[in-house]
Amino acid sequence: MRDLPRPDYCDVTVVPLPAGASDDPAAWARAVFDVRRGPRWVLVLLALRQVAVRLIGLPPAPRDTFAVREVVGEEALLASDDRHLDFRVGVGVDAERSLLRVVTAVRLHGWRGRAYFAPVRLAHPVVTAAMVRSALRRPPRR
Repeated sequence: MRDLPRPDYCDVTVVPLPAGASDDPAAWARAVFDVRRGPRWVLVLLALRQVAVRLIGLPPAPRDTFAVREVVGEEALLASDDRHLDFRVGVGVDAERSLLRVVTAVRLHGWRGRAYFAPVRLAHPVVTAAMVRSALRRPPRR
């Protein structure tokens, strides 16, 4: 998140880790953002997003949008920069306290970014929480 110091939007989801779960943040990032195994309604929203962005002149999201870019300490970092917004996600594991943390930060660019993110802003915390709950049902193991 160091390269996005003043985001236009941010949220955080923190949940307890299940017993025996991995403390590898990259494994958790893959589990949380594996949209094929997440809630079906999230998959439907993401598919609708791919169509809707074209209405405001944006390209569809690339397939690797939610790929882990690097791991720093106890946090896996995901990042994407586009002409309408830049986002950063940190998926952190606090092994000592047995907590999983998903932090999102977004910087918007221009009217397209604001138009795109207006409905996303409302849904984002709900979608993130649902994806985290889905990952908790099939947690990465040690």
